[in-house]
Amino acid sequence: MNAEPAARSQVKVIDSWALMTWLKDQQPAAEIVEGLWTRARAHEIRLVINIMNLGDVFYLTAKAKGTEAAEMVVEQLATMPLEVRPAPNALVLEAARIKGRFPVAYADAFAAATAIREGAPLVTGDPEMKRLRREGLVQLEWIGSRTSRDA
Repeated sequence: MNAEPAARSQVKVIDSWALMTWLKDQQPAAEIVEGLWTRARAHEIRLVINIMNLGDVFYLTAKAKGTEAAEMVVEQLATMPLEVRPAPNALVLEAARIKGRFPVAYADAFAAATAIREGAPLVTGDPEMKRLRREGLVQLEWIGSRTSRDA
């Protein structure tokens, strides 16, 4: 997770859903995420993730493939142009407010709170996040299936 920010680049917040589709090579989302990595390496955009979402990727990988595989994923992501944001108290409370109002996973609430804080779109294909967009809470850069894009 490269901490070298591109000063004027547009920020995009990436969530666990997007990273997991990339890691599993689930198309077409994986190809879109690969394009984001390319743009981030070229300093056209900055990709940001909250530590809670990185933890979610670790957890999901460990659950499916074991802790050793999860450690390898974190090592792989450490080489990517990805800025990890902390979860300070104010962000934790904002995520808790989002979770309290909407039927989203707790980690998803952190992704949304981070996108709001960054003033950036949230890159996802997670259907749970659509309601947050409909309520005007967060802007989504949708990479999920086309059939569920506007649902």
